[in-house]
Amino acid sequence: MVVYLIGAGPGDADLITLKAVKALNKADVVLYDYLANEEILAHAPETAEKIYVGKKAGQHYKTQDQINELIIEQAQKHENVIRLKGGDPFIFGRGGEEILALMEHDIKFEVIPGVTSAIGAPTSLGLPVTHRAIATSVTLVTGHEDPTKSESQVKWDYTADTLIILMGIGNIKENTTEIMKYRDKNTPVCVIESGTLPDEKVIFGTLENISQKNIKTPAILIIGEVVKLYKKIYNY
Repeated sequence: MVVYLIGAGPGDADLITLKAVKALNKADVVLYDYLANEEILAHAPETAEKIYVGKKAGQHYKTQDQINELIIEQAQKHENVIRLKGGDPFIFGRGGEEILALMEHDIKFEVIPGVTSAIGAPTSLGLPVTHRAIATSVTLVTGHEDPTKSESQVKWDYTADTLIILMGIGNIKENTTEIMKYRDKNTPVCVIESGTLPDEKVIFGTLENISQKNIKTPAILIIGEVVKLYKKIYNY
């Protein structure tokens, strides 16, 4: 038995890796997330069972512990189990937690990386998150921490030139208020909604006013001078 933890990429079904497709081709069962494009399921055999285990803000179809138990249960019954996760399994994807659960049960696993939306969404638009003259560092941060933590690990005092926030729309007002303690309120910001998908949308603003915009999830926030560069390149 083998469990493949696969990153489905940022949204566009064509951005999944060839190695991931080869693994899907031999799947007995696929457990897939909310952010994993369902078109990708077509790479699995028709006979493969498809199980939705999606989670999104405020709507947890299954808890992480339940997902871990289900992966183990399926692995004990099948030869090739696919755990299909949006973006990359290890960029806020809880892939590490699932691996630990598999290790506890001596279940063999393989991780197949995917393109995280933090990089894939801006890159597909032609927005460089680094630029030799403007930005030489990037920080990826979650905008929504586990509420059961005894203490927050996110302090918002990051010094990287570009700050990219995933899962941060629900707390956008609170987060940008904290960031303005360390960065100028006029720092350029853009939001990419549904990155790489047909309904993709880009919304511009500043740290001071981006929370006042009409933003729909899923979306990522990009903060820094690279946003200004992008607007210059494409005449926004």
